[in-house]
Parts: sequence; structure tokens; C-alpha cells
Amino acid sequence: MAPEAAPRFPSLLLLLLSLLPQADTRSFVVDREHDRFLLDGVPFRYVSGSLHYFRVPRVLWADRLYKMRMSGVNAVQFYVPWNYHEPEPGVYNFNGSRDLIAFLNEASVADLLVILRPGPYICAEWEMGGLPSWLLRKPNIHLRTSDPDFLAAVDSWFKVLLPKIYPFLYHNGGNIISIQVENEYGSYKACDFHYMRHLAGLFRALLGDKILLFTTDGPEGLKCGSLHGLYTTVDFGPADNMTRIFTLLRKYEPRGPLVNSEYYTGWLDYWGQNHSTRSILAVTKGLENMLTLGASVNMYMFHGGTNFGYWNGADEKGHFLPITTSYDYDAPISEAGDPTPKLFALRNVISKFQEVPLGPLPPPSPKMTLGPLTLYLDHGFVLYRTYLTHTIFEPTPLWVPNNGVHDRAYVMVDGVFHGVLERNMKHQLFLVGEMGARLDILLENMGRLSFGSNSSDFKGLLQPPILGQVMLTQWMMFPLKVDNLVKWWFPLHLLKSTKPRTPSGPTFYSTTFPIAGPLGDTFLYLPGWTKGQVWINGFNLGRYWTKQGPQETLYVPRPLLLPRGATNKITLLELENVPPEPQIQFLDQPILNSTVHRTYIYSLSAEAQSASEPMQLSGH
Repeated sequence: MAPEAAPRFPSLLLLLLSLLPQADTRSFVVDREHDRFLLDGVPFRYVSGSLHYFRVPRVLWADRLYKMRMSGVNAVQFYVPWNYHEPEPGVYNFNGSRDLIAFLNEASVADLLVILRPGPYICAEWEMGGLPSWLLRKPNIHLRTSDPDFLAAVDSWFKVLLPKIYPFLYHNGGNIISIQVENEYGSYKACDFHYMRHLAGLFRALLGDKILLFTTDGPEGLKCGSLHGLYTTVDFGPADNMTRIFTLLRKYEPRGPLVNSEYYTGWLDYWGQNHSTRSILAVTKGLENMLTLGASVNMYMFHGGTNFGYWNGADEKGHFLPITTSYDYDAPISEAGDPTPKLFALRNVISKFQEVPLGPLPPPSPKMTLGPLTLYLDHGFVLYRTYLTHTIFEPTPLWVPNNGVHDRAYVMVDGVFHGVLERNMKHQLFLVGEMGARLDILLENMGRLSFGSNSSDFKGLLQPPILGQVMLTQWMMFPLKVDNLVKWWFPLHLLKSTKPRTPSGPTFYSTTFPIAGPLGDTFLYLPGWTKGQVWINGFNLGRYWTKQGPQETLYVPRPLLLPRGATNKITLLELENVPPEPQIQFLDQPILNSTVHRTYIYSLSAEAQSASEPMQLSGH
């Protein structure tokens, strides 16, 4: 009998494997001769979207990334906020929703390349632009410069962070194709090239020469933000003149692919102003024009998410502008993770230039309604305390020199709420009181500057308050860990009273509730409440400021809620005035645009676009 022929499958498999790019042959480089990128030697253009892992609960990362990939984007761009991972000097946290490596792996599962932006400064409308507030313990430190104190802290941080991501560089077999150095540095006043050269050298020393390093700046920031040896990219939105800006970019990067690293699909919101939007027509037309030129584009944001807890940043544009809890951004994927009409329109544009994955996008997640629920009064707290040294018979002004309230001060005399002092806005209020009366001032940090002057944004009472002509001293200071109080202490001490004082001042309210039906995403509505903070099952949802708007609901992701048979707990810290009926509701849709204030509105039609003024970029 003739011997059987050897099976051919192993050799075929080896042949196929040999055709796949291996770690030592993988590359992402700039082809300056042909003004393009090369991925493994093949012409490549990325159409990317921004998503911030720190604004999305970890359990929802995979869902959001999958929807991005199904929309046609082939890369995800995101920041790494230093203060999210190093809360105290030398103390690092990469667990849970801070697990950067897990997010990189989720992006890989979703078949998305990664454009990484590790800072050290990120802006991103994030608390202090991602810089740790403990840097300010050295009051003379010069942030984002070659100040030795700042560089020492930066070096220490990057010597922890960058080795972690080194295995995930594309040429090492990972999915990170490029890394940004600093962030829109040309918009900062310092223009310190020694600082930028130091960062570039540090990145090269820790990551090697193969990874593509780049900078991003607005058109007016290219002079101070670009650096020889780093690839120069620009950012602008649909309202801006694409031809003019790309022509300007060519003065700094004469050859290579054109790159818009932040193409704005929407815009951020400030408390007290309208919800910002951008029209679908304007956004899709601008994207198509750039792709027709062969440019690579990152859409900022593709999914905005939420500023949970105290993480929102603030701008300084003539006055202090804190940013809302919602970071919906009018993005293609809504704050609740749902595809929007803008997403489908962008998907159609992308499909004209590159292959889009087959199959439908998931439908919107189930939503639920609940309530109204009545909340019960509990326990207040203070931060600064002193006692009046003499009786004040007539209403006498209390004020803090040099705009020294950062950012809002809630003033109480013997437990009675008297009003608010506010940075840049309200500088005095009038008090009476007897000698020995207890004067309490609760200071609220509304978010450190993430863009604008970027100066050291210290918080608290920066100057001693003055009552009439008397400087008040002998203050006792109480550092408070409110999240721990809510999570561990509060549920055991619920007082069954719903009778609020008017005005109430800083007061906790809480209740418990079951959910009888199916769980779903929902939106917490706080009609009549003024300003404060909300926790659900110990998780800090973030700030509300119903009186100010535009945001009147807080997004509650389904995973935060406990199912049938369990009891959910909600706690509010109302800082000013409790409504006569202290009730809340859960809605099946958000309310993000309730104010009537005149403000920035970026909803552009094709006719209005050419006549509109260029938007002043906030920066990211």
C-alpha cells in the first residue's frame, strides 16, 4: 500500500502566520515623501474618536468601545489623568475604574488602535487639568515649566506610568500607535522650550525611539507648542477655516500627513449657561472635507461620559466658569451610551473612505422611571469655625479680601444659614450676632482650573475674612472625607424628618428604595433643589445645581443600582435651600438644557457656518 500523503495543513498555517505582522516587523511611521502614515509598511489613515476611561464606569468600557468600532472608527484617543492615579505623592492607584491596562486590553478586544495622551497636563475639563493638587503644597511652584520642583514630580510619575504602557506600544505587539507630549502647550503663557525638551527626552528615554511622539495645539498655539523631533498636529472644529489652519500647520510640519487631533463634535457645558450643541450637518461636512484631503482625524468627543464625584474642571474667561457634571458634549454616543443621529451620519461619511464593520449597532439601553421619592433630613457639617469676639447689633458686611473665596462659601451663624460668598461673583453678605456666636463657613471646591490661566488654583479661604473692620482669626479647620461619611456612617443615622428649614444651609437628606421591575439606566431629577452633591449606594454621582442649570438631571448607570430584593440608598448633600417638598424622581431621559441664559451656542447650519465667528477654543 502506498504511504499516505503528508497533510498540508501545517505548512499552510505556517504560510498564513508568516503573512501576519510580527512584533519585530510591526511599525507605525510617518511617510513624509507621500504625506501619509504607514502601518506595517502599508498606507494608513486613522479616523479616531475620543473616549475617557475615567468618565465611564469600568463595567461599561467594552460596550462603549464596541459601539465606537461599529461606527467605523479604527482608533480610540484618550488621556491619562495624573491626579486620578497618584492621589498622594508616591501613592499609586491602577485598580478598578483606574485600571489603565484593562482599558488598553478592552480597546484591543474591540479592534481599536490607541492614540495615548499621558500629559502630564491634559486639560480635558478635568480637575486641575489632570495635575495633582498636592503639587500646590509648594506655593511657589511654577506648573508646566522647567521649575525643578515640578520636573521632579513629573519625572517620578512618568517613571511609574510609562514602563507600564511600554509593552503596549505597537512595535512591541500592542495597540498604541502614537503618544502625545504635553497638551496644547502653545496656549499656555510660559512657552518654556526647556520644559518641552525635557519631556521629549524623558519619553524617549523610557519608551525608545520607535514610537511616534506628537504635539497638539490650536492654530494660534503652534509657535510655542511645537518642537523639533515631535510630529506637529493641530485641533479645530466645524466652524473654523480648515484650509487656513492646515496651511498654517504646513509652516511647522511641511511634509507628512495632515492631522486634526481634536475635531469637535460638540462642546462642553458651564453651570449657568446653555447646553452646547453642534449641528449634524456642520460636523459631517467638516469631517468629509478633511477626509477628502487625506487627513487623519480624531473626533473629540465620540463619547463624553460623566464627571462623577468632584472631578469636573473649570475655565477662567474673565470670570470663574465651573464645568457641569454631565460631559455629554453633544457627542455621537450620548452620555448614557446610546447611538445618536449624529453617529449614524458620521458613520455614513466614514464609509465613503474606509471599510466600516458589518452589522447593526446595538439599540439604546433600556431606561427606567421611578418616583417621586421623599427624602429625610439628617446631619450637617462645617469646614471652618470661629466665634464672634463682640456683639454685632446692625447688619455688618462679611467679606474676604482679594477675591479670596475659592470657590463658594456657605455661611452660618449658630447653625442658621445666612447666604453664600462666591468667587468672582458675590463678595459680601451681612451678618448680625451676639458675642460668642459660632460662625461656620463651609468651603466648596467647584473644580480647579483645567484651562485658561492655568495658574496655581488654591482652594479654601485664601485670606482671613473681615467682619466690618475686624479681621477674623482663630479659625478651626475640619478636613472632611464626605464620601466616607456617606458610605459608612450615614445609613445608620437616618432621622425620619422631612421638615426643612428655609433657608436650610448645608444639610444631608436621604432615603432608601427598592426597584420592583427590570433595572435600566435612568436620570435623577431634582426639582426644587438648589445645589449640592448626590450619592447612590455610596457612589458619588457628582454635583447638581438645579437652580443654575443647564443640567437638571444626573445620569445614573444601571450597574450602580441593586435589583429586586435589595434596597437602594440615595443621599443628597443640599448646600443652600431644600424645597418645601424634599422629593426626587428618576426619569427615562435627560434634561441638559434648562437655562435661558445667553451663552455660547454652536449649532451651525450650512448657511450660518460661513458667517459665524471662529470659536474661541477652550482646549482639551
